[in-house]
Amino acid sequence: MAAASFRWILQLHKDVPKAARFYAQGLDFSVNVCTLRWAELQSGPLKLALMHSPNDHVMQEGYSSLMSFTVPDINHTVTRLMALGAELDGPIKYEIHGKVAAVRCMDGHMLGLYEPA
Repeated sequence: MAAASFRWILQLHKDVPKAARFYAQGLDFSVNVCTLRWAELQSGPLKLALMHSPNDHVMQEGYSSLMSFTVPDINHTVTRLMALGAELDGPIKYEIHGKVAAVRCMDGHMLGLYEPA
């Protein structure tokens, strides 16, 4: 019997096209499908599904799922994401193994960023 295979990660958003644009322009995801209610984006083997939420689900001070990304230039990536509506969650940290940062997208989802040393 074959093992289950991973299909996608799902996030709920108020504005699916805006969220798709955020990931496409901010992190270079490719957009496979995008409607007002549903989007599927791709980054290598990872698929991210975005679904419209009719409820006010925005995270206030709590944390949602955290997705972490390795990026070639953390300062450039943070600048791009902030221009698209993200907020930096604390300062960029300069660790011995590389730079790390956390940003919160416009609907409250946390994204971890890592630039190897």
